[in-house]
Amino acid sequence: MRTDVEYSPVGEGLGMSEFWLYVWMRRVAVIAAHVASLGFTILMCLFSRPGTSLFSWHPVCMSISFCLCMTEGILLFSTEGSPFCFKSRKGKVRLHWFLQALVVLGGATGLGFMVASKRALERPHLATWHSLLGVGTLVATTLQAACGLCLLFPELLHVSSHGRLRLYHATCGLLAYLLATVTVVLAMFTDWFQATVKGLLWYAFLLLPLFPALVVMNQITNAHLPKKKITA
Repeated sequence: MRTDVEYSPVGEGLGMSEFWLYVWMRRVAVIAAHVASLGFTILMCLFSRPGTSLFSWHPVCMSISFCLCMTEGILLFSTEGSPFCFKSRKGKVRLHWFLQALVVLGGATGLGFMVASKRALERPHLATWHSLLGVGTLVATTLQAACGLCLLFPELLHVSSHGRLRLYHATCGLLAYLLATVTVVLAMFTDWFQATVKGLLWYAFLLLPLFPALVVMNQITNAHLPKKKITA
């Protein structure tokens, strides 16, 4: 019986049994990334107690946008454990754009709540590395969305080198995701977070966004490596 399996050059040189172990390890990693991103977002929403203050909506909007929607918007292209694996490529692209639009919208909303909260409390803006990188992440994400528009409407925007633009889009997307991950990690060193989450739970929070980041980086990298087929 012939079975065609598409795989990344990362697995090149492996025997059949080792290759299937490699495939299942990747699947488990992707599923764990889904669980970690969703779990982190739910916990952030619970600890933030949205509605108790203007600021309480800031971590809610940002965690939903950058920890959940951005992660899922990238991992939906994965063939190993994506909940949207039944979708066509065109359907995945549309869903990717919908999720990335939510990232920009949610990020802008979270920024608005932060600005309103600081004005109400008369506190200075952009006073920490977390806030500076947060603004940089939002700008980078918005620019990524603009680049994606060129891929979505190449004829309308007169894009000639579609393949090269896809590569640039993926590379810049990786940088934007890294910025988002660093911003989230720095948020855990803010006064509000350290007063809210203490003890061993703080270390668990620190690890939760890092694991999806590793999986996403691997996904983006392997997605643009040449593919081969093996036959069993």
